[in-house]
Amino acid sequence: QVQLVESGGGLVQAGGSLRLSCAASGRTFAGYAMGWFRQAPGKEREFVLAISWRGDRIYYADSVKGRITISRDNAKNTVYLQMNSLKPEDTAVYYCAAAPNPYVAPPRYDYWGQGTQVTVSS
Repeated sequence: QVQLVESGGGLVQAGGSLRLSCAASGRTFAGYAMGWFRQAPGKEREFVLAISWRGDRIYYADSVKGRITISRDNAKNTVYLQMNSLKPEDTAVYYCAAAPNPYVAPPRYDYWGQGTQVTVSS
């Protein structure tokens, strides 16, 4: 079992930055790829970024390229989402998830956090 807890969400003005964290616990975390997804009200959950266990493969959604980056510290069992130049359309609940590989599709992820709200005001 892997437990995931997101933190770092909040309210920010357009153009601002936030750094989300996802802390993992459970002895089976090793070897898992991690993904970030988001879900806005009335919309489906969508892929944001994913990173392999070693960090050598990273996949981005086109909508966040150049603005949002993903990193991980395996010694701390933590994955980060650095979000810069935020836009109102980035407003959503952000979820981290764990899977054997850095998939794009949400159903392929085995474990999910509870989510953290990000609100970007115009």
